[in-house]
Amino acid sequence: MGDVVTGAGDDQKSVKLPIPGKRNILITSALPYVNNVPHLGNIIGCVLSADVFARYCRLRGYNAIYICGTDEYGTATETKALEENCTPKEICDKYHAIHRDVYKWFNISFDEFGRTSTPQQTEVCQAIFKKLLENNWLSENTMQQLYCDTCSKFLADRLVEGNCPTPGCNYDSARGDQCEKCGKLLNPTELINPRCKVCATSPRIRDTDHLFLELPLLESKLRDYISTMSVAGSWSQNAIHATNAWLKEGLRQRCITRDLKWGVPVPLEKFKDKVFYVWFDAPIGYVSITNCYTQEWEKWWKNPENVELYQFMGKDNVPFHTVMFPSTLIGTGESWTMMKTISVTEYLNYEAGKFSKSKGIGVFGNDAKDTNIPVEVWRYYLLTNRPEVSDTLFTWADLQAKLNSELLNNLGNFINRVLSFVAKDPDSESGKGSGYNSIVPDAPDAESHPLTKALGEKLVTMLTNMWRPWRRQVKLKQGLKIAMNISGEGNAYLQESQFWKLYKEDLPSCSIVMKTSVGVVSLLACLLEPFMPSFSIEVLKQLNLPLQLSLSDEKGDIVKAKSPWDIVPAGHRIGTPAPLFKELKDEEVEFFRNKFAGSQADRADRAVKEEAEAKKITEKLKNAKISDKSGKKERPAKSAGEPKTKAATAEQEVTINRLDIRVGVIKEVQKHPDADSLYVEKIDVGEEQPRTVVSGLVKFIPLEEMQNRKVCVLCNLKPATMRGIKSQAMVLCASTSDHTKVELVEPPESAAIGERVTFPGFVGEPDDVLNPKKKVWETLQVDLHSDKDLVLEESWNRVSSTVHIDVIKA
Repeated sequence: MGDVVTGAGDDQKSVKLPIPGKRNILITSALPYVNNVPHLGNIIGCVLSADVFARYCRLRGYNAIYICGTDEYGTATETKALEENCTPKEICDKYHAIHRDVYKWFNISFDEFGRTSTPQQTEVCQAIFKKLLENNWLSENTMQQLYCDTCSKFLADRLVEGNCPTPGCNYDSARGDQCEKCGKLLNPTELINPRCKVCATSPRIRDTDHLFLELPLLESKLRDYISTMSVAGSWSQNAIHATNAWLKEGLRQRCITRDLKWGVPVPLEKFKDKVFYVWFDAPIGYVSITNCYTQEWEKWWKNPENVELYQFMGKDNVPFHTVMFPSTLIGTGESWTMMKTISVTEYLNYEAGKFSKSKGIGVFGNDAKDTNIPVEVWRYYLLTNRPEVSDTLFTWADLQAKLNSELLNNLGNFINRVLSFVAKDPDSESGKGSGYNSIVPDAPDAESHPLTKALGEKLVTMLTNMWRPWRRQVKLKQGLKIAMNISGEGNAYLQESQFWKLYKEDLPSCSIVMKTSVGVVSLLACLLEPFMPSFSIEVLKQLNLPLQLSLSDEKGDIVKAKSPWDIVPAGHRIGTPAPLFKELKDEEVEFFRNKFAGSQADRADRAVKEEAEAKKITEKLKNAKISDKSGKKERPAKSAGEPKTKAATAEQEVTINRLDIRVGVIKEVQKHPDADSLYVEKIDVGEEQPRTVVSGLVKFIPLEEMQNRKVCVLCNLKPATMRGIKSQAMVLCASTSDHTKVELVEPPESAAIGERVTFPGFVGEPDDVLNPKKKVWETLQVDLHSDKDLVLEESWNRVSSTVHIDVIKA
């Protein structure tokens, strides 16, 4: 029950059934319609929110299953099949696979991800229909429906478009079943200026016989259910508001059949050419998909005394789940597991407008994967931006801010500081006389350490508050915020303890702080698993702990948080620390904003144009002489008698001796007052006054490790102002190719402050100031390399009081 579940619809699964005496929770998310790729609004509104709750339930030791699948019948599928010139089944097969793959990438942990175009759906749907028929909750009526003479068929709701009749709306592309702009449910005959979606001609009205569910006759039973369960299940206010609006308007007969071929057939001779309307059969999909999960599905769905049903959806789906589906189940007269709690989201909008599956506006599930931004970042951003009370807005700038400040600088920084310090070998040169050689230290009498004891008490309070909103209204954002606050408390604890000083001055206290901090890291891996499971797996790997997580009351896991120093045992060897998050830069944000602007069709057109433009450029390059073999730009030859100026010679020869690199020492360092990722350093490079240098090293090197460090400083760059502070030089660093690991380039201990770094085989004075237009440093720095451990190859040499470094060619 405590296993980390990471995928959607694993092939190997153990079937779970309700257990007497346990808390049994059945979780569903609104079945995504199969006619397109899900966008981020769909994902947060349904499947991701339900997934977080399902993971939370497993973590807490509850017996929970999560059921979902694609909604495949209805007009939209037939319409899409017409557009793509294939059969409805082929459309469903294609898009079901797309949905499955998107959700698998997002680490959605369904117990069963099925589909509604199955024999089980037909069986369960027809059985419920027959019960309603037996109990006289159905009636037969003649209705007027739009008929297209050009297509020779009745037009189902989604095969008709026109102007919305709602006063003040008048949207010109309203569908026959619902206006996408104002949300009003419609009948096709209500549309103003209707047109056939297939041929665009104006249809005419004809009579046709259909079956109706008598909602007015079921209203009293429905109201009893709503008044009881909305309180017991703490329905969200938006769910209550939408439900009451329907009741206030007055319930009407609802047609449950349609003149279509693709759907569950009506099992009556007179209606054999009709199928059930999608609103009637789609919610039954929850039941039929559970039937695919286990033949003993009734133990989940006909067990109201022992099973709690939680349902997740967007606000446009509320009436189908609070009015129509409950009325259908009530009408059978059977003992169904009725929805207890409904968790409803408002809309997540995109940049300046709305997501739209039909128009392809916004970031879609496959787009998220193609950005190479890790899935845990996407999950975190969507969950922090979950529209629980009102509509929220997705922007690339906001995604960047949350990644860089919250994930990178708060959470990632805390975990990396703790594990990197523990992993240090105090006897090695890189350890600098501190660290625990990857072994978690013992921490006797930790509870008597005031700062540590206070932290433990805070953690218990925060954990209690974290789960409280989940028990009733499923407020996911609040839980995530508290988990991140725990990370913030961990950072504050480290800073206040000044563990880097304690190591040298009070080793037992330092050991208490580090053992406690390792425990907090382990706790965070557990708390954040419902939100970012892949993050938790990586943290557990770095901790060298098994993939077993639990926050069960029965096991006393919450109480253990009061003693975080006891969570990971002394003597445990951790794994290899590594950065958990990577900075998202301004230029990347701008690239993504441009890339995903407009519709999917626009993107496809733009991609074709870009490819054509790239081919033109390639052809031009083939016919152009760019450089000679030495890599220097070719220039017109001068006559033998024409003198070469110093400037011309320097321009032709970009050599490394032009760099003024000196040995310096960091005398002071502090965080930049207006930029979380920057340090401001005062560095002595052998001049009368120290130079001010701004460096983007906050996420890579802790503040305390920057103090009094000997560094190599490039002193002849043109000064640049960074967030209001002028930087007068640049500290040299080495990094891995993906920039996930960065270290300072350190000269030998014996090198004197102010000494110049030179390179064997290169002589000459450096430029006074490098001309930024000539990009001398940018040209040369690509030839400077280190080995895989960030140690400069061929190392450092000192000759004639001058520091040398070999240039290692790519």
